Amino acid sequence: MVKAVRFHELGGPEVLRLEEVGVADPGPGELRVRVEAIGLNRAEALFRSGRYIEPVKEFPAGLGAEAAGVVEAVGPDVTGFQIGAPVSVVPAFSMNDYGVYAERAIVPARAVLPRPAGLGATEGAAVWMPFLTAYGALVEVGGVRAGDTVVLTAASSSVGLAAIQVARRVGAVPVATTRTRAKRQALIEAGAAEVIVTGEESVVDRVRAVTGGRGAEFVLDAVAGPGVTDLARVVAPGGTLFVYGALSGEATPYPGIDLGLPALNMRAYTVLETTRDPLRLRRAEAFVASGLSSGAFAPAVDRVFPLEEIVEAHRYLEAGGQVGKIVVTVDH
Repeated sequence: MVKAVRFHELGGPEVLRLEEVGVADPGPGELRVRVEAIGLNRAEALFRSGRYIEPVKEFPAGLGAEAAGVVEAVGPDVTGFQIGAPVSVVPAFSMNDYGVYAERAIVPARAVLPRPAGLGATEGAAVWMPFLTAYGALVEVGGVRAGDTVVLTAASSSVGLAAIQVARRVGAVPVATTRTRAKRQALIEAGAAEVIVTGEESVVDRVRAVTGGRGAEFVLDAVAGPGVTDLARVVAPGGTLFVYGALSGEATPYPGIDLGLPALNMRAYTVLETTRDPLRLRRAEAFVASGLSSGAFAPAVDRVFPLEEIVEAHRYLEAGGQVGKIVVTVDH
C-alpha cells in the first residue's frame, strides 16, 4: 500500500484526502515511478473544482500530471528506461486516466523524460511544464525570432518566468506585466526587459512606447477574459495573441472584428500540443535540456510543501502570491 491524494467530490482544497491505495504493476506502454517531488499546476485546482477543460469522470479521482522520481518498474513492451533511472513526468495525459499525487504512480512511458544530470527532484518537478508551455507557444507554434517583443501576463507564474528565459535565449525582448508593484523587482531580476504594473499603467501605452509604436509580435496571456481587448491593441500587424490560461474566470471575447484588426492572430494554446506530439516533444526536450546545461534556463521554485500538507499547498496555489513553481515533496 502507498499514500495517494484522492478526492471524492468537487470542491475547494479541503476535498483532497491522503489515502492508502494498492500498488499496481505497469501495463503495456506504462512505467511505475517512485515519486520524489510533484509540480503543482493550476489545471489541477480547476480539475478538482470542476472547472477544467474536461470534467471528472468518476470518483474517487486522482490528481496531478507533473512529477520527478525514479523508474521502479517497466511495462512489458517499454524500452529505453532502466530501473532506478531518474526521470520527470510531463503533462501529456488526462488526469482521468493517470495521477501523480502519490508515493508511486503509474504513468504512460510517452510522458516520461530522462532527468538531466545535476537536476534534483524538486527542480525536476518544476522545470518541464513551464518551459514546454513557453517553448511550444513561442518557438514551435509562433516562430519567435531575435528582436521580437513578447508581452507576458501573469509573468511571475512559473510559465511567465520560463517564457522570459525562452525569449532571452532566442534574442527576443520579454515585457512582463503584473498587477501590483510587489513583484516588479523580482521580474526585473528574472530578466524582464520591461515591467508594466497594470494597476498603475496603461498596457497599451507602455507597449507602444517600448516598441516605438510597432506593437508586440507576441502576447502570451494566462488571464483571458475582457482584458484581451487591450492586449489585442498591442499586437503588431501579423502578430499573435496566445491565450493559455483563464485566471480571470470570465468569458473571453474575440476582439479582432470590433477593433478593426484583421491582421490579429488569436489562438488558444495548451502544453498538450507539445507533449502529445512525439516530434514536437523531442525538439522541446532538446531545446530545454540545452538551456539547462548552458545555464540559460533555471527552474524557479517558490515554495516546497510535504505531501502531507497537500491541502495547504493547494490553498497557497489558489492564493496566487507565488513567484515561480510550487512543489510538493514525497518522503520515502
